[in-house]
Amino acid sequence: MNWIQKFVNFSAFPISLVLIISSLPRIVIAESPIALKFQRFQSWQISQKFIPPNRKAPQTTAGGASRGGSCFLASKETLTPLMPPNKLGLTFSERPTFYWFVPQIQVQTAHFSLLDGEDIIYETTFKLPKQSGIIGFTLPAKAPSLKVGKQYHWYMVNACNSEELAEEINVDGWVERIQPTPDLSKLIARTNPKQLSQVYATAGIWYEAVDTLVQQRLANPSDRTIMTNWQALLESVGLKNLVSKPLVNICNDKIE
Repeated sequence: MNWIQKFVNFSAFPISLVLIISSLPRIVIAESPIALKFQRFQSWQISQKFIPPNRKAPQTTAGGASRGGSCFLASKETLTPLMPPNKLGLTFSERPTFYWFVPQIQVQTAHFSLLDGEDIIYETTFKLPKQSGIIGFTLPAKAPSLKVGKQYHWYMVNACNSEELAEEINVDGWVERIQPTPDLSKLIARTNPKQLSQVYATAGIWYEAVDTLVQQRLANPSDRTIMTNWQALLESVGLKNLVSKPLVNICNDKIE
């Protein structure tokens, strides 16, 4: 047998083996819903858009913030919570951070209250910055920790008093604490910190998505990728007008 015959006989073996293998029935490996959900986002550039969870906030009679007449120094700006359109946000935290855009206003303090049903379980008053911008307030250790599976109603109120006007300007929203699934916990643990906000946004965890980006902006104010992610998140929930607003205070200076 010459070398050409040996080559032909050798190469025929793997071809026949491939034909046999291809004729075998395929084995399908089931994937978890979390794995399937994130499989679509191989490129992290498209996952910053907030995907709302299948939940609705309870019906309330509270409306949005009024303009406040002479209370606001910039007539086209209003007190605005950083929240999805349905005003309900999920969190993993016992004591999350809440964010609002506050325009220049003729008051120096704001009142925050957290309700469980009709019961006020925590309230405080904190100072507002003199300049307009986005502020944040984290529930302190003395505030009751949020229970898993419960929806809490919060209010942020500014009392505007002047010779011409006396009124309260308020906004409200909801927060619900949930537990991450095992798959999501593993994904969060192995995710690069720079991409963590995108995981939260894709999973519908609003409070962590916002807070992660705020902390990244504070640590790296000139990072264009962070600003791109910030813009994508806010625009996905109809808050395009707040993208360029500065971060001015995290409301640590409380008056009680």
